[in-house]
Amino acid sequence: MDHVVIIGNGVSGVTAARHIRKLSNKKITIISSETDFFFSRTALMYVYMGHMRFKDTQPYEPNFWKKNNILLKKAYVKTIDFARKTLALDTEESIAYDHLILAVGSVPNKFGWKGQDLAGVQGLYHYQDLERLNHATQRGIKRGVIVGGGLIGVELAEMLHSKGIDVSFLVREPSFWGKVLPTQESEMINREILKNGIDLRLGTELKEIVADYEGWVSKVITTTGEEIACEFVGLTVGVSPNIHFLKNTSLATARGILVNHFLECNQEDVYAIGDCAEFEDAIEGRRKIEQVWYTGRMMGEVVAKTICGNRTAYTPGHWFNSAKFFDIEYQTYGQVLANCREGEMDFYWEHKDGNKCVHIVFEKESKKFVGINTFGIRMRHHCFDQWLNEGRSVLHVLAHLKDANFDPEFYKKYESEIIDKFNRENGTDIKVKKKSWRRIIHSRLSN
Repeated sequence: MDHVVIIGNGVSGVTAARHIRKLSNKKITIISSETDFFFSRTALMYVYMGHMRFKDTQPYEPNFWKKNNILLKKAYVKTIDFARKTLALDTEESIAYDHLILAVGSVPNKFGWKGQDLAGVQGLYHYQDLERLNHATQRGIKRGVIVGGGLIGVELAEMLHSKGIDVSFLVREPSFWGKVLPTQESEMINREILKNGIDLRLGTELKEIVADYEGWVSKVITTTGEEIACEFVGLTVGVSPNIHFLKNTSLATARGILVNHFLECNQEDVYAIGDCAEFEDAIEGRRKIEQVWYTGRMMGEVVAKTICGNRTAYTPGHWFNSAKFFDIEYQTYGQVLANCREGEMDFYWEHKDGNKCVHIVFEKESKKFVGINTFGIRMRHHCFDQWLNEGRSVLHVLAHLKDANFDPEFYKKYESEIIDKFNRENGTDIKVKKKSWRRIIHSRLSN
């Protein structure tokens, strides 16, 4: 019987295992040194904040794995012999495989700062990071300093803030997430961070982290020479593929594990998926490495088909993502870059309360819809995905914007206000289309 070994029990590896089991009776082993069972990594912040228990982040009961004949092994893979198709574990065991899936995830970036390995200095990615953060909190944190202006950074700021801890947030760029978000949205998030009492330091870089007499962090020094006393430092300047143990092997790597569009590596019957995978040739409109939950899940589904005899290329479709900045929810569908590309133009609407907005990008000549950012208004993914696939115009999207609204029934709706502003600015006469019962039923069934 074919033996499929999966290294990593995150969303990519577990999705692959589940779909291989649906498609076959192959022997499946998942190896991970992080936790006994799969958990929702994005929920770690809510465990720290007291909104959930850790066991609540596990979507499957403990007997799920035995019931579905998936063997879980808690161990660390020391070496891989690709010629003999064997793995050596830190438990002194050796495991043979017929197919190997590398779903080994990421590690937080470090850039050689003095003091970056001190006690009280960490990233936020693994379960062990949550344990270390809990230990630091119990020890006592009066002020935490967060370095890096991305999604993990703002999550960590909210986590510390929820415990009444003062937070200084060092962002190298002149505006938060300014390389990703257009100026209007970036400035909105700046205001939201400040409104929540966070000491946001834009255009500020870390130079050094200084220890106290016990070897615990006591302060940071910025590149301008300013000193900030603190008992905790969160390094949230992105993540990198977790491939250090594969660097001196015959496996082809660059920043990540190199794969083709079928997620196949240069070694026979070896695949890489999720955060650690790097495409040799980028898929049009996508990055070579995409460290996002939903892309990892999609890769797991695709590689399962290939291993079960239906060789399938990874085709991620249109970009989408979501996040939360304190009280503002964010969604993006299609391509809304920090700056419009040549031949594109944009439309921006912001509510007077300053925490809701819609930003739409479309082609200048054809008016073809390119993408949308929404902040503070929930939208349905399937609507925008369909409109992008159909090549709909921005006029069609706005006229049917009510169909995409996913806010609860008694939430105020803003479609008329949005369309009125677009009409005034563009000399159009778009009318809001009323929902048909057919569209309402389809929408509810789809969600």
